[in-house]
Amino acid sequence: MAEALLKVSGVRAAYGSSQVLFGIDLEVGAGEVVGLLGRNGMGKTTLIRSILGLKTMAAGQVSFGGQTISGLSADRVGRLGIGIVPEGRQVFPNLSVEEHLTAFSAVRNGSANPWTPAKVFELFPRLAERRNNLGSQLSGGEQQMLAIGRALVTNPRLLILDEATEGLAPLIREEIWRCLRQLREAGQTLLVVDKYVSRLVEIADHHVILEKGQVAWRGNSAALAADRSIWHRYLGV
Repeated sequence: MAEALLKVSGVRAAYGSSQVLFGIDLEVGAGEVVGLLGRNGMGKTTLIRSILGLKTMAAGQVSFGGQTISGLSADRVGRLGIGIVPEGRQVFPNLSVEEHLTAFSAVRNGSANPWTPAKVFELFPRLAERRNNLGSQLSGGEQQMLAIGRALVTNPRLLILDEATEGLAPLIREEIWRCLRQLREAGQTLLVVDKYVSRLVEIADHHVILEKGQVAWRGNSAALAADRSIWHRYLGV
């Protein structure tokens, strides 16, 4: 196990009287790719929102790079080096592709060779062709590429992707998986939520499966790939 960059300990969270998370523990080592899995409604997005400071936790602690970040505002968490590709893309309809990438550019991981808009255009040539198009003028796949590029130019130490391939055409999904493989090879730390388990086991080191707000299973990709009963029991595939 690599040294933990992100450590989640005993996190509980609720919406009103409805408790959603029941003491979640999770670690992501520097340079690792970790899959966060589970059926819809099992608490994955709530856990991500808790990590990002978008959801107040009822109990537990989150640390990042050895620093406790529980209770920090979302903007402070982001400046520490956690990037997010949110479910639903959430691009700005009135900003062009280039304006998105320029506005979010920062170097938060100390890289001597940081992500820039130009490097994002190399990664996604389709965005380069549409650099002057507004967010509202892009297809769903192009918006997803832009959401990934927007997160990359912040040069995060940890990049979280919440259902980055959801609702995309097969060819566009392949573009996203190609991107994730490249990021893995470059040593980018990733926490990935995705329903395409068969693809995720190809790139992830470890996985955590949530069931009704609790950790139901954890293990490496080899163990998950070898035991399809886990898929049927917890993932509905």
